[in-house]
Amino acid sequence: MSDFEKGRHLERERERDDDAMSWQHCDTASTLYHGSGRQSLDGKTATPSTFSHAAFSSGASSTAHLTRIAPPAPPPRKEWTRASCWAVFGGFLSLFATFGQMNAFGTFEAWYTGHQLRGMQPGVVAWIGSVQLWVFFLSGGPIGKIFDFYGPRRLMIAGTIIYVLALLLTSFANAYWQYLLAHGLLFGLGVGLMFYPCLSSVSTHFTKYRATALGIVASGSSFGGVMYPLLLERLFAHPKIGFGWAVRISALLSVVLCVLAVLTVSRYEAPGQNLRVTAKLRDRHAATADGARLSEMCRDPRFALLALGSSFVALGLFIPFIFIVSYAATLPALPGTSPATIPFTVLTVLNAGGILGRFLPACASDYFGRFTLLFPSALLSGVLCLALWLPAKTLPPLIVFAALYGFTSGAFVSLITPCVAQISDVRVIGSRIGVLYSVIATPAVIGPPTAGALLQATHGSYTGMILFAGLALVVGAFFILAAKLKVDARLLARV
Repeated sequence: MSDFEKGRHLERERERDDDAMSWQHCDTASTLYHGSGRQSLDGKTATPSTFSHAAFSSGASSTAHLTRIAPPAPPPRKEWTRASCWAVFGGFLSLFATFGQMNAFGTFEAWYTGHQLRGMQPGVVAWIGSVQLWVFFLSGGPIGKIFDFYGPRRLMIAGTIIYVLALLLTSFANAYWQYLLAHGLLFGLGVGLMFYPCLSSVSTHFTKYRATALGIVASGSSFGGVMYPLLLERLFAHPKIGFGWAVRISALLSVVLCVLAVLTVSRYEAPGQNLRVTAKLRDRHAATADGARLSEMCRDPRFALLALGSSFVALGLFIPFIFIVSYAATLPALPGTSPATIPFTVLTVLNAGGILGRFLPACASDYFGRFTLLFPSALLSGVLCLALWLPAKTLPPLIVFAALYGFTSGAFVSLITPCVAQISDVRVIGSRIGVLYSVIATPAVIGPPTAGALLQATHGSYTGMILFAGLALVVGAFFILAAKLKVDARLLARV
């Protein structure tokens, strides 16, 4: 072979090598790029492939080095935004106006038994408050599902109308069945339509500081529980105002606060995300989706134990709020005090303790853990009933009990919702919160009438009623401890 032919042969070999190297680079780049894209679509990784300039800066025969650089982690979502702060503010106002007045039912119960419904047994009158609680808790399930589809605005508008209507009808009522329907059924439904959308909305805005935000919202009910007994007790006894106009004045105040809540409470939606589901898809998948969620909740031991423990707690939790006014009226008054005002003062102290109880433990739970503090709040509530309320035969120890019980019971009320949210997907927070409250509806409605029946059966002795409330709280606390251990088996873990 001549030198010329050898040169042509070597040149063709180099061209074939260059072509092979170019196709190798293209295949490698395609594999890295499209492989990365598939992983991102599958949700396994979101890391794109990038290429070093060195792959193309050298000649065709050089070796190209392909690199894949991970992007920096996205910054955490800012939780205390303008929308979230307005939602917390609106939730506070809503619970102040609605649940705060529900906490003041002891004032109504004492007035009913001494005036409009005098002659009726305390257990019969207590059914009005029990119907309030039953409707309020039972409405949580359907309200939560509607919230997941539509958000808070429509529910809260309906709640404002029903709540104010219930108060107006109560102001004109003069028979037991009328109070049962207006101040029991309608009032409880109106409170539920304001309560659940507020808590669920605030839960969607927060993750790290969820318990703190919900604690601020829940403290509104305690502030209302302090204000309404003082306001109503003075207006009821005023000769120119009386019961009817006192309730109408509270309705006027409540409608202003509820309208402000409707305007400020919103649900968080991530950019580009629409949480509303079309009616067509809802009709197609509602039955299977709802069944799957309910079956999932039943199979989740954390949720099941939490619901069981909360049911026992609800059996006894509200008994002091309803009966402490009548109990205080049986004790001797302190020197220099009016016997007529002492019972309402005790109820005010009870609700005042709830202000700190709803706020401070909620803030601390973001550090120590929500389940970690939920168990002692329920346990101490029961212990206080057995150790302080049961032997209290004078006003000073009863006032101490009221302040401490308000704190521990308020802590339970503010922590139960963050615990549900902690073990729930954000898309079904409303449903899960609602289902939990629906589960505890029956124990909540059974508790006060059972306490009233025990009071009647023991001829006015409060011993059986107090034992019933305290033991129910203690039993519920240990089921909550079991739920905590299902979340984390370590006894001292912060969960």
